[in-house]
Amino acid sequence: MTDYDPPTDPLTILHDDHEVLLVDKPSGLLSVPGKGPGLADCLLTRVQASFPTALLVHRLDRDTSGVMIFALTPHAQRHLGLQFEKRQTKKTYVARVWGEMAEKTGTVDLPLIVDWPNRPTQMIDHQNGKQAITDWRVVRARDGETRVRLMPRTGRSHQLRVHMQALGHPILGDPFYADGPARDHPRLMLHSETLQFRHPDGGKGMRITAKAPF
Repeated sequence: MTDYDPPTDPLTILHDDHEVLLVDKPSGLLSVPGKGPGLADCLLTRVQASFPTALLVHRLDRDTSGVMIFALTPHAQRHLGLQFEKRQTKKTYVARVWGEMAEKTGTVDLPLIVDWPNRPTQMIDHQNGKQAITDWRVVRARDGETRVRLMPRTGRSHQLRVHMQALGHPILGDPFYADGPARDHPRLMLHSETLQFRHPDGGKGMRITAKAPF
């Protein structure tokens, strides 16, 4: 990873209480510290500067923006961790992708594995890959691109990015999976729009949203 120059915007807090904190992660900021010098600045350390008890639950790619949840107690971290593990959380992403998609809805079911020589990129591998499933729904298609909602059923690394590339519609601005004009955008056009989960204190269903900045 080169030229790490994360944005310096103040934290955008979407919700906080005695157990959980939800923030809107900016694109270009690591979720957790990277390996190597100059990669210490990340959302986790910024959150912990204001919320010292904050604990990691899940991650978003550096270039993806949107809703990210942190636990504020060990109990909440366990509770939320299990929800993610058992796929009880629901996530919706918004993306702008290359080309106008012909169908209105669909599902991608293609197993993924890390492409070791080119990591962190992932690749489709029907023999050794782990199951990865993404539901998608077109919002609008015009001017040579499509705005689409993505509902991952699994949480593999780079899942949405590889799945959209596999459909022939890479996410605009993707430094790993797009090329040519599709890659030539100021940022990765992928945003975690909503997260649904059960609150660790009492199990009440919650749905937190952050509007896409593109």
